[in-house]
Amino acid sequence: MRDLTPPSFDATQARSDILGAEFLGDGTNFALFSDHATRVELCLFDETGQEELHRLPLPEMEGGVWFGYLPDILPGQVYGYRVHGPYEPENGHRFNPNKLLLDPYARELRGEIIWDDALHGYTIGEDDLSFDTRDSAPFMPKGVVVDSRFDWDTERALRTPWTDTVIYEAHVKGMTQAHPDVPEDLRGTFRGLVTEPIISHLQKIGVTTVELLPIHAFANDRYLVEKDLSNYWGYSTLSFFAPHAPYLKTGQIREVKEAIRRFHKAGIEVILDVVFNHTCEGSELGQTLSFRGIDNASYYLLADDKRHSFDTTGTGNTLNVAHPMVLRMVMDSLRYWVQVMHVDGFRFDLASTLGREATGFERDGAFFNAIRQDPVLSGIKLIAEPWDIGDGGYQVGGYRWPFREWNDKFRDDTRAFWRRDAGLLGAMAERLAGSPVQFDHSHRPSTSSVNFVAAHDGFTLWDTVSYADKHNDANGEDGRDGHDHNLSDNLGAEGPSDDAGIDTARIRRVRAMLATVFLSQGVPMILAGDELGNSQDGNNNAYCQDNPISWLDWDAARPEIRDAVAALAAFRTDSGLAHTRFSGKEGGPAVEWLHPRGDHMADDDWADPELRLTGMRLQPAFGPAILIIVNAGDDGEFALPDGEWTLRIDTARDQVACDEAVSGVLPLGWQSVAALTCAE
Repeated sequence: MRDLTPPSFDATQARSDILGAEFLGDGTNFALFSDHATRVELCLFDETGQEELHRLPLPEMEGGVWFGYLPDILPGQVYGYRVHGPYEPENGHRFNPNKLLLDPYARELRGEIIWDDALHGYTIGEDDLSFDTRDSAPFMPKGVVVDSRFDWDTERALRTPWTDTVIYEAHVKGMTQAHPDVPEDLRGTFRGLVTEPIISHLQKIGVTTVELLPIHAFANDRYLVEKDLSNYWGYSTLSFFAPHAPYLKTGQIREVKEAIRRFHKAGIEVILDVVFNHTCEGSELGQTLSFRGIDNASYYLLADDKRHSFDTTGTGNTLNVAHPMVLRMVMDSLRYWVQVMHVDGFRFDLASTLGREATGFERDGAFFNAIRQDPVLSGIKLIAEPWDIGDGGYQVGGYRWPFREWNDKFRDDTRAFWRRDAGLLGAMAERLAGSPVQFDHSHRPSTSSVNFVAAHDGFTLWDTVSYADKHNDANGEDGRDGHDHNLSDNLGAEGPSDDAGIDTARIRRVRAMLATVFLSQGVPMILAGDELGNSQDGNNNAYCQDNPISWLDWDAARPEIRDAVAALAAFRTDSGLAHTRFSGKEGGPAVEWLHPRGDHMADDDWADPELRLTGMRLQPAFGPAILIIVNAGDDGEFALPDGEWTLRIDTARDQVACDEAVSGVLPLGWQSVAALTCAE
């Protein structure tokens, strides 16, 4: 018979300094921040999360932290909260104890969201000033107490230098779901992600760092479910500590640790794409799942009238990281994933939102300064997506060291240059040199720019050379979603083509664009599948497509592209190009821009709208000189400088990697990149 005697709190062991449900060896400390609550109830459930066994008011509160220690509450205990306080939407308060709330610090979840009107704090069909009395617990996931101990085998962080880093942006499920050599029962999970076929592939193409799309628990949004779609990308965070349960074969967080340990043993770092700018609760008309019911006025930015959310993200709400306890939650999450889960860094979605202060974006805002001074976080890899949709949100080049930034100027100029748009030779030169206008300031290194030509948001690289227009019909929005600024070119046929000439041209251009990524100053990043020639059928906004549209099609892989990526990554390392650290400043490595006739580029040459061929000669501090030639035009020739040159890379050849002594005039194939080294 189940013992329904309610457990008793032990005031002598209760701690307000540890937020969340922390197992301390013989019991669990529960602590939740809510500055405006009048009472907080801890709800304990059976192991299934379906039956609420006890409802216990947390006995103590200090500084807005409600807390209590329960002896004999062990890992595996399922729990949630009900928070009492004023229901005054016009003042920003939306407390409703009828709604079970997920602990923001929950490390593991049991169950999933079952969309029902009871999840709203107000009554659906009425305005948001109304009050709904239905219990939401049957439709809510719950937190689970965990034991964080794990045998890391005395593992040490890899700390791959930025100069050696090659980033691979991937999706946990999409990477393996259609891989024929990954066991079916492991596909789509962390265990599948670290199987031998995946690890071997990453090592072969020179990947040092896997950047995973959001793995924090996220909501499968109701409006998508009702359209038989799903939140595939995961940019709709429910919990900043718990991993997304469908990615776990057993549902236990140790699977994430096991995967990270396996990646590290293979010499591959793990970066997480994190979404601290908003949550899945939407606007004031959204659901009450966690933060809104715990303390809406503290956790979210509100409009001047307090009733409405202040939205700079396009998702309905904005997390209030300027609040010290919300900032602490974010910092605690980051440190948890580094110290307990052993991840190597983070990519911050819509990072400009995190720097929004009362006067707008502030590069020295509380969030950025907190990270820069933190002894744990300041030494890991930190990447900003340097924009949001708010006023003044576009901030490429506006961040301080140690942050690196996604460089969409590199993406756009590279796509346009290889599309043969006129007058872009100067812009391409800037991108090859590390975008100094954007990043050569404030003592920032040349690795500040993360260079890419495709990412999860937009066309894949193969679709960039296969479609002139987006084809998003499967998203159910009549083609209104997704941007139209694709800078793409179908090279003669919209979509798949049986024309051998078109296929050859597409492969040639893709290899040239990938070469541009690997041979430019900065940090190269490729989208998972671009090395395979992966297509999304022209869908440039596949956020809701958890199906073959988004999953990598390994059976259709193009070895001509994969082998080119492997060769480019090897050359980047072997030649010393990755370590040139060109900044253009006195004392840095010398750089010369050469005209195909053999002399230096003059002002008139840069102004020539039809010139699509130039060479960048670098002389690193150590090692041979390097000459990189880009030719976005037709077949051409390039007069080589004096010296004993060796052709190492030629993307116009069947085998991109070369080892051929050359001198005089070098023939260049159309739409190609060549890289040479000099023995002098």
